[in-house]
Amino acid sequence: MKTLILFLLLLSTIICLHELGHLIAAKSFGVFCYEYSFGMGPKLWSKKGKETTYSVRALPVGGFVSMAGEEDGDALYPDVEVPDGRRITQIAPWKRAVIQLAGVTMNFLLAYLIFVLIVGAAGTYATAPKPIVEEVLADSPAQKAGMQAGDEIRNISFADGYHFSPKSFEDISYGLATMDGSTVEIDVLRAGKQITLTLTPEQNEQGAYVIGIRGGAYETHAVNLLNVWGYGADLMHQISKAMIQSLARLIRGTGLKQLSGPVGIYQATEQSASYGWRGFLLLLAQLSLNVGIFNLIPLPVLDGGQLVFTAYEGITRQKVNEKVKTFLLLSTWALLMLLFVFVTWNDISRLL
Repeated sequence: MKTLILFLLLLSTIICLHELGHLIAAKSFGVFCYEYSFGMGPKLWSKKGKETTYSVRALPVGGFVSMAGEEDGDALYPDVEVPDGRRITQIAPWKRAVIQLAGVTMNFLLAYLIFVLIVGAAGTYATAPKPIVEEVLADSPAQKAGMQAGDEIRNISFADGYHFSPKSFEDISYGLATMDGSTVEIDVLRAGKQITLTLTPEQNEQGAYVIGIRGGAYETHAVNLLNVWGYGADLMHQISKAMIQSLARLIRGTGLKQLSGPVGIYQATEQSASYGWRGFLLLLAQLSLNVGIFNLIPLPVLDGGQLVFTAYEGITRQKVNEKVKTFLLLSTWALLMLLFVFVTWNDISRLL
């Protein structure tokens, strides 16, 4: 029961803050907002403000804000009289863009503040060493490929065409986390000469693919009220890079088996809660950051897709064809539902 409550709190906090960002930005530009809701489904409680109704609904799995000018919002409140010029479709494109970005901004802000809190509570912050191999494990793929201690890793290329240049050894760890057993090419700098090594990762006892290298020691820094903000930003930056790398490979069709949905998040909630408040807050920050990054993908049903529509209208001074827009929205919803089924099956398969 405790895990279920924390799970619902996790999702609701992330989604409601996201929607709150849209609400604040919309109101600041004079857009009429019908309702801001915590939860979905039937209403349990509501209170009418000056214009907006604030409500709590039966299913605590998120929330929403209904704005005038949005098709769904207008359909739900056909009897509400909206003053002229107060619809989101009637304001300047740049203002609409700000409203569309306000949700992910709240997700990023929540994540950043939690990262700062976690770093501050720890009292120290460790920065990763340079991408230089400290040790090559015996009989590992790296040793078989000829990698040596002292090699500086300059670039890593995967079989699907994705590649990246690590700035730290931590980048290597994050970048290799989505390996699937396919051949990897690693460019290393050795004695001033660049060498390309080809190797095939092997699974360890936990089922993760590894190449068998270790980096140098992390450098530990004392944290104070002045530098905690920078270290919190650095932690957020490192985790963001890892998420974007994983997303880039997913778009190429690699790493799909590692995707998780609600069942996986529930399991992660249970595990993180066992580590105490820091573990739970870290998961909250990571998921909030993930939601923010995912929402920037230019798919029509996401904020990133709405930004594309807004940019098109701002540049061409023409509305997007409604039939085309509806087709794109419905098609994307169908794809996302298929993805939802797939990741849920992924989670259940791992359980079985």
